[in-house]
Amino acid sequence: MDVQSLYESVGQTIYEHSYHCAKQTLIRVKAKFDGTYVYAPEEAIQFNEQSGYGRIEKDGRLRLDAKEALYLNARGKLEIEGYDFDKLLAECSKTPGFLRNFVVYRDIRERGYVITTGPQDFRIFPRGQKPGKGQSRYLMRVISERDLIDFSSIISDAKASANMRKQFILAVLDDEHELTYYEIRFSQRSPAEKKEIPSVKAVLAGIPSFVAEDGSGITENLKKLWFGTMLDSTRLFLSPIETAWLIKQGLLTLSPETNFEEYVTLASSSDADFSEKLVLYSYLKELGFYPRSGYKYGHHFRVYTQDGQHSEMLAHAIPTGTRLPMSEVSRSVRLSHSVKKKMLFACVNGKEITEIEFARIKM
Repeated sequence: MDVQSLYESVGQTIYEHSYHCAKQTLIRVKAKFDGTYVYAPEEAIQFNEQSGYGRIEKDGRLRLDAKEALYLNARGKLEIEGYDFDKLLAECSKTPGFLRNFVVYRDIRERGYVITTGPQDFRIFPRGQKPGKGQSRYLMRVISERDLIDFSSIISDAKASANMRKQFILAVLDDEHELTYYEIRFSQRSPAEKKEIPSVKAVLAGIPSFVAEDGSGITENLKKLWFGTMLDSTRLFLSPIETAWLIKQGLLTLSPETNFEEYVTLASSSDADFSEKLVLYSYLKELGFYPRSGYKYGHHFRVYTQDGQHSEMLAHAIPTGTRLPMSEVSRSVRLSHSVKKKMLFACVNGKEITEIEFARIKM
């Protein structure tokens, strides 16, 4: 046999083998839809054994979630009596949230993961693993771009995932069915070294206060500690948050005399978020950080963690029970990434803070 004939023979053998394997892989199984689940005969068990689809019933049938059945039908592997893809999709989409969940299910499957229904909406296994042969890595909640984010619910889901040693993922579907994935993290921080702050006297000027230079270098010292803004060469203005915090620490005396409770009442009269902002500011100061106004970024604070460095994060106080549009959260996260900062939402419950970070990820 000459070389050319050998190549043709080997090529034909490879083609026949590939075609035979493809026929085995693309086996079409007939199944029935009962209005909730799709049940396939024993021959469909290979879908479970090979790729983690469905659950095997005691009678040997394979029970498939409607999203799994739709996906297998779209790939030509499953026939459903009385339903083509369009009819089954239309029927199942009568259930609120089904369509967006199916879009996510299909996307995750096509990325090579095994995905099943889970404690939230889905649980996802690392590539190459499936139920019974590996542990799931992610727990996922699916929402629309127009949904309101309930921070209490997000914290609950994230804590449940952490307790199960899983990563919590939020999948957001926009109106054009494009997906964005966010990992929800709890930040854990170790306190940094704190610097000694001198006691000061300040004059109330409306709601802010100012410190006048007395020859001791007090204004320069406060500037070095990231407090205030110079009004002129001898006067440094303290923001209402800085003023309140220094009073609470026993480091600032106001003229006319005003105690902490009186000052908070005064400051809150023109700032509905003042109490929550003060809790967050105090929390950040306890960590040894340097919070400054984040107004230009649309948030409560920009936060410096080291002297002389650029701010590393944006921080926003969220009272317990707050619900924000997902579009607003998305804008915040994208803005923070564009200016190379982390976006921190601080959920305030009384005097307690729970840090929640939304981080965009690629699955």
